Amino acid sequence: MAQNDLVVVGIDVSKDKVDACIRALALQQTFPSSAQGHRQLVAWLRKHQVNKAVMEASGGYERGWARVLREAGIEVRIVDPKRVRSFAQSAGRLAKNDAIDAQMIAWFAETFSQAPGQVHDAAHEELVALVKARIALVDLKTRLEVQHQHAAPASVQKARARVLKSLVGELAKLEAIIAATIKATPCLAERAEIIESVPGLAETTSANLVAGMPELGQVSNEIAAALIGIAPYDDDSGNRRGERHIKGGRRWVRNALYMPCVGAATLNNPVLKAYYDRLIAKGKKPKVALVACMRKLIVILNTMIATGQKWDPSRYALN
Repeated sequence: MAQNDLVVVGIDVSKDKVDACIRALALQQTFPSSAQGHRQLVAWLRKHQVNKAVMEASGGYERGWARVLREAGIEVRIVDPKRVRSFAQSAGRLAKNDAIDAQMIAWFAETFSQAPGQVHDAAHEELVALVKARIALVDLKTRLEVQHQHAAPASVQKARARVLKSLVGELAKLEAIIAATIKATPCLAERAEIIESVPGLAETTSANLVAGMPELGQVSNEIAAALIGIAPYDDDSGNRRGERHIKGGRRWVRNALYMPCVGAATLNNPVLKAYYDRLIAKGKKPKVALVACMRKLIVILNTMIATGQKWDPSRYALN
């Protein structure tokens, strides 16, 4: 039995089915991705008094199952597939299939049972889906624009032009929906308003941060930087002192923040620009200085949201 009588199920989600493993009871079963499969899984978990279900993020396939389990009163935790895979490899489990994956997710969940719980927020979940959809459309538009610059038959160029025009329209509609979704939820609207008060950060950036960093204002500055992947990590061993590097974190949020931070640090934000210039004067490489500015910006935003205060340059001068 798991610690503190916690019975955990590991669930490996695929398009057409899920494989569930209650490792503490040596039980394993497969359920189809259907309304009947949902009911069967819930009944099976209740029969064995499961209190917590853990599954990997699976490109969205996990959302329906997570909703069903939460509605049944079972705690759900979504984990990073890379962490589970690294855990399996560290345990010497090199084989991989759906049943084995379910076992490894259950073992991972039992091992890290003290990890803080995830609070489900339907409005935030919808916003994340909208923001990620917008990013995907922007990426598609960028790739098509690059292709459009190269010579091609007239019919191909016309087809690309039509698709690009359509994408611009769809992006505008999606951005309007994102803005309306944030405005309709007071807590999200308040966070967005605070973020947009920072010179250099506009609606798109605030939407990305509201969706991608819900922990802002609730965690330490160090954890906030680590979550977005801009915390420098040591690389030392014995007498060797390696160069510190950033790693991990939420890449899509970091990528979405990078260009706005470039503009803020070099043009639009006097505080970040002064900080960037000081780092360059000390001999730091531009990219290193920009990452440092991103870290400073996240720390500032973390403080602003925690205190509910808008931008005040006198509070965040060079230190």
